[in-house]
Amino acid sequence: MKIELLRTIGQRLLKEFHSTKKINKTAIGIGAAGDKTYVIDKKAEDIILSALEESGESLTIISEEAGHKDIRGGGKKVLIDPVDGSRNAVSGIPFYCTSIAVMDGHTIGDIELAYVVNLINGDEFLAERGKGVFLNGEKIHAQTDDVFYLISYEAQNPRKDVPRLISLLSESRKTRCLGSTALDLSYLACGAISVFANPSPSRSFDFAAGWLLVKEAGGIFTDMKGNGIEGIEAGLKKASPLLVSGNKSLHEKALKLLNGEADN
Repeated sequence: MKIELLRTIGQRLLKEFHSTKKINKTAIGIGAAGDKTYVIDKKAEDIILSALEESGESLTIISEEAGHKDIRGGGKKVLIDPVDGSRNAVSGIPFYCTSIAVMDGHTIGDIELAYVVNLINGDEFLAERGKGVFLNGEKIHAQTDDVFYLISYEAQNPRKDVPRLISLLSESRKTRCLGSTALDLSYLACGAISVFANPSPSRSFDFAAGWLLVKEAGGIFTDMKGNGIEGIEAGLKKASPLLVSGNKSLHEKALKLLNGEADN
């Protein structure tokens, strides 16, 4: 698959949603991953699937709403989160995106292309394995020093998740819970976020594109215990907690804090 196809999909999505002044807040069903499906989710997925079918390529789709779908008998896997942050969208919070990852294999480590587009301001994040990561056409890099300027996090179950993160969040100059894992990881890749943490398991399509963006930007991507996630199989089931940092030094500091090993 060529990067141009992903960018074409992004432009179609932006054209559709930039003209949407009011988002329907009614859930219209339950997606294949088990979460509520809103009109914006279905509309975005339809646009993406239509473009992929028009491409003429043989592909295997794994999408939050439609689940598994083969195009022309199947082929390379395409992991899609049509709208990551749909709860933000229906609540009127302008922070959500589309995330697409292409993989030649079955595991996260097989991802070769990544695309995330911010559906509010049009920011496009693109990565191709071994060729770096780009924001709106300019090459970017993750944070290089070891200061916790801003730590973002996800709290699917705040009562359980937030206490597990307090030791880390307390050491940051600023913290944010933004509500879109793919965008968190994208902005970490350009140095805007120092560390991202999610104690609860995330599904692979939530972080697949972000994994390649971060890796190509020089960042570190593991689970909350510091184990690599490259061997995780892509699918609809919840896969892994996440700890992601701009560089090795930040990551080591974060792990020590989370494991109660930080220097007093």
